[in-house]
Formats: sequence, structure tokens, C-alpha cells
Amino acid sequence: MALKLGAYTACLHDRTLTEALDILKGNGLTSVEVNTGGFIPAPHCPVDLLLSSATAREEYLATFADRGMELTGLNCNGNPLNPLPGVGPKHADDLRRTIRLAGLLGVQHVVTMSGTPGSDPDAKYPSWVVNPWDGVYMDVLDYQWGVAVEFWKEIDALARENDVRVAVEMHPHNLVFSPVTLKRLVDETGATNVGAEMDPSHLMWQGMDIVASIKWLGPLVFHAAAKDATLCPGADIRGVLDSSFTRVPADAPGKVPTGYGFWCNAWPENPAWKFVAVGLGHDTAYWTEFLRALAEVNPDMAVNIEHEDAAYSQTEGLALAAKNLHSAAADL
Repeated sequence: MALKLGAYTACLHDRTLTEALDILKGNGLTSVEVNTGGFIPAPHCPVDLLLSSATAREEYLATFADRGMELTGLNCNGNPLNPLPGVGPKHADDLRRTIRLAGLLGVQHVVTMSGTPGSDPDAKYPSWVVNPWDGVYMDVLDYQWGVAVEFWKEIDALARENDVRVAVEMHPHNLVFSPVTLKRLVDETGATNVGAEMDPSHLMWQGMDIVASIKWLGPLVFHAAAKDATLCPGADIRGVLDSSFTRVPADAPGKVPTGYGFWCNAWPENPAWKFVAVGLGHDTAYWTEFLRALAEVNPDMAVNIEHEDAAYSQTEGLALAAKNLHSAAADL
């Protein structure tokens, strides 16, 4: 038994699926995660076709198997609780369809985010409460958790029905952004098929101990991402809860959508933190201990690289991350 090392193909969305798989294989990676909806398109997974055709599903899975690779995860990151009519309902529907598709494909894990509702029943926009020292924000959180629990009970039942486990990425701007909030979601829903996707990068910049987080969650860690982050000099004056982002023009090429009429903003020039290729924010020994902790939970767990280091091209950053991840695994 050994951890399955691979990559999430979102960084290669300008390539065909077969081209992306060949790049992963060339870097010694055998595990693959593809996008199926939510924030970004799904060029590597024809969801409608695969839901409707058993033959298409067989041919799709053969694309991976023929290369000695395994499809280990379907990724549907989004905000299924967003009150905006062009975002929340679509992301929720994408998640439900992804769970059904995972069941049909025999893929055990669906990766997503918990989502963030509005502050109250009449809210138009999502509202993320970070530090509820003022009592009014406890009222907001009570409402939001009520919305989330109702939704996630439904999702857990759907996942159980389809023999799928939903791995929630603990991501800021979501109700679930830490091990503590992940455990709260599971406890309050009584979930059996909802757990964590251990993407360490967002926990890193929040100042958490990653290995301690894995050990604390234990069997609730279902799936993992290999993604590094580092604090920058800008943290001296910005702190990690910085809001100094700027708008990206509507006609900008390559903007990343987050919903109808919305897309990602631009980072400040002197950020508090940033994503870096695996091994550049934390050394090989650190990543070896990360892998060791995951293997103690499940020695067959999939660990998929998510490349978002803007200093490197798609293929260069992926190759660097793969090299460092392989080195960490070799030291286990």
C-alpha cells in the first residue's frame, strides 16, 4: 500500500484531457482529479454525457487506465450556499450532479467547499464572519449554520446513497475554514459521508499546525491536496486577513469566474502571503511529515498537487511540485 500521488488538472485547462494526462504521467504522477463545475468550467469532464451514457463512462475511465492512471477525485469547488441566484443554486446543482456522477464512475471522493450563506434570510450577498466578538455576529452565525446544516444533511444523504464521500476543502470565506469548523459541520449534521479534503495551503497562511490538524481530524481526513503557501514581507503591515485586493476589468483575458458576473480579484503587489510550488514554502522534510501523517490515516490516500504558483508556468510549476513531492515520499 502507498499514497497515490497525482494532480488536479485545473492548471492544465488549456490542454485536452489526454494532453494533460500525458503531462502528469511524464512527471511520474498516477492520481488524477478533474473539475466538474462550481467556480470554474469542466473541460476535462463532460458531465452531461457521462451522466447519460454508460458507454461514455467506460471510454472515459479507459482514458486513465490505459495510461496506468486512476481518477481519484471529482472537484466541484464553489459556494452552494451563496444567496445570489446566479451562483448558489448553480453550484449546489453542480455538486449534486457531481456526486451522482462519482457514484456512476466508481470514484470515491468529491471535493468541494462548505459554502457561505448571507447574513440573514433577506441578504443578497454572502457574508463571512471571521471574528465574532460583537454579539450581533453570533446571530449571523446561528442563522448561517442553520442554513448549512439543512443543506449538508441533504448532501450527506445523497453521497451515502451513491456510495461517495464528500471531502470539504477548509477554505477561508466559507463557514468551514478550519479543522474545528469542519468537525462542527460533521457533528451538527450527523454526517457519515462528509469529511475533509486536507489542502494545507489555506491552513498554513492562517498559522495552523498542519500535522496536528491531520492528527486531530484523524479518519475525517478523506482526501488531500499538495499545495504550498508562504508568508511574505507584506504580512508585517497587512496581517493575513488583508482586504487590499483590486478589481480585474471585465474584458481582461484569462479572468477566473466565480459566478455569473463575478470573477477573482487581483492580489496586492506586496501581499501578506501567496501560493508557491510544493517545496518552496516548506522544505522536503516538512512535506515528508505531511505525507506521513496522511498515511497514518489512510495509507492509500490520494494526494493531488494543486499548482497555483504565479511565478512558474503551468508545466514548470507542476514539474517542480511533483519533483519535491516525490522526494518527500521517498523519505517516508
